[in-house]
Amino acid sequence: MVALAADVGTNMDTIADNYGKALKAGNAQDFEASLANMKAAALDAKNATPPKLEGKAANSPEIQDYKKGMDELVAGIDKASALAKAGKLDDAKKEAQGFKAIRDENHKKFR
Repeated sequence: MVALAADVGTNMDTIADNYGKALKAGNAQDFEASLANMKAAALDAKNATPPKLEGKAANSPEIQDYKKGMDELVAGIDKASALAKAGKLDDAKKEAQGFKAIRDENHKKFR
């Protein structure tokens, strides 16, 4: 499991590393373990501020939009995990491939 209170960059690295592992997982257990690590890092990152948004108020539209992006990722992780738990690993991996679009959209705004 990921240690809490890492900086945004460390959490993003954890998400990226485990994303690759999830897509290459040969079984549901390994897939779900990678997703669990991604989710922990995403939840931790949600409570931090990306460098590009330093100095913004916690209730600013930019910070709220950043948190929304992290929530979208967590929702996708939960959906993919549920598919894997239901024995639908191929469908779960297809769902996980959608995480790339969430990443790309949010990196444009916050990286």
